Amino acid sequence: MCGIVGIYNHAEAANLAYLGLYALQHRGQESAGIVSSDGKTLHSHRQMGHVADIFSEPVLAGLPGKNAIGHVRYSTTGESVSKNCQPITVDYSRGGLAVAHNGNFVNAQKIRAELEAHGAIFQSTMDTESLIHLVAQSSKNSLVDRIIDALKQIRGAYSLLFLTETRMIAVRDPFGWRPLVLGRKGDSWVVASETCALDLLEAEFVREIDPGEVVVIDQHGIHCQKPFAIPHKKAMCIFEFIYFARPDSHIFGRDVYEMRKGFGQQLAREHPVSADVVIPIPDSGMQAALGYAEESGIPFQFGLIRNHYVGRTFIEPKESIRHFGVKIKLNPVREVLKGKRVIVVDDSIVRGTTSRKIVKMIRDAGAKEVHVRISSPPTIGPCHYGIDTPDKDDLIAANKSVLEIQKFIGADSLGYLSTKGLYWFEKNPGEWFCDACFTGNYPVPMEDISDKMKLSSRRAQC
Repeated sequence: MCGIVGIYNHAEAANLAYLGLYALQHRGQESAGIVSSDGKTLHSHRQMGHVADIFSEPVLAGLPGKNAIGHVRYSTTGESVSKNCQPITVDYSRGGLAVAHNGNFVNAQKIRAELEAHGAIFQSTMDTESLIHLVAQSSKNSLVDRIIDALKQIRGAYSLLFLTETRMIAVRDPFGWRPLVLGRKGDSWVVASETCALDLLEAEFVREIDPGEVVVIDQHGIHCQKPFAIPHKKAMCIFEFIYFARPDSHIFGRDVYEMRKGFGQQLAREHPVSADVVIPIPDSGMQAALGYAEESGIPFQFGLIRNHYVGRTFIEPKESIRHFGVKIKLNPVREVLKGKRVIVVDDSIVRGTTSRKIVKMIRDAGAKEVHVRISSPPTIGPCHYGIDTPDKDDLIAANKSVLEIQKFIGADSLGYLSTKGLYWFEKNPGEWFCDACFTGNYPVPMEDISDKMKLSSRRAQC
């Protein structure tokens, strides 16, 4: 997953884009970039690392202009290197063009091979760069028509922001996999992955950009069109509600916080158990644990405390410390856990190794029983649409039964939210959401089942 933000017609466009990316940092921590336009030239700064570490006052001062787009990246496959930072910026026959992308093209390998066979030269290993080539090669006259022409050759998930010297263009794929919202700040327009970015910028939420919609913002105002054939059903990512989006955001027409509480409440109905305390795995299980406690009547407590200052890497001491990786991030509160029957709530189990260490940590802190509850169904398949999930061989739920997983992680019981229960809020879930990672029903299949493996070794995607 990645996060994107765009600012149009503001004297401090780059500064606002920086703040927007700060609010979207949870969507990507590998790299960040901003491209600004002063009306004549595109100015770019991209770098590996976190937003606050990349953009100093001098750097932002080097990004002049009233328009800007930004990107925070978490690669789903392939390399995490500086050449794959976004937004991508190019000069072609029609001028300068920058693009920021959240999503994943499932036919990226095929498109790239065809482009390379006709002499195209690539500077990065991102699928997004193939889109730039398709735009440049299009025979259409206007830039908007070129973008539409290129996207009609693309299959998969995309929320996109384009920036030229004078225009900003936002596009969301016809299935609506990834969120994209439109806001207004005085005479300025703001586009972002989530509403939490609008909140920080004190921009008014106008609406969500619709699936299959192209929004062009220029000196004449805002112009919208829907040039793509709309599929018979949407495929908005249900995992955005379960984990990815910030709990204070409003996406897909609903508040993320209330959705997660609802998952926990439904989980309590489906998998009740006698216990003394409900605790979350912070921060991913927080709202679901609140919902479980509220529905079950069992007290909510913080039994695990998270160290919020841990980076993505750390140096382990030479003298071995068991379960070091988990212990540096989480520490048990023994007074809450000792002698108690504990319900532990989290959003998902992927490989199971971390859950196993956490269960042991809770037992070592004196818990009498440990009951694990997961606020989503078992993850049985990888995502092809822009979420970082392992291959099927590495997904524990794809290879073990619930009872086998329970024994592996060392819990006294294990309960997952059912697929039906996941849609406690929606009468016709199949019409709206993609849940392929839980069901194996992929709305758009991979062009080639081996693409994922090919891209893992060569292609890095947003």
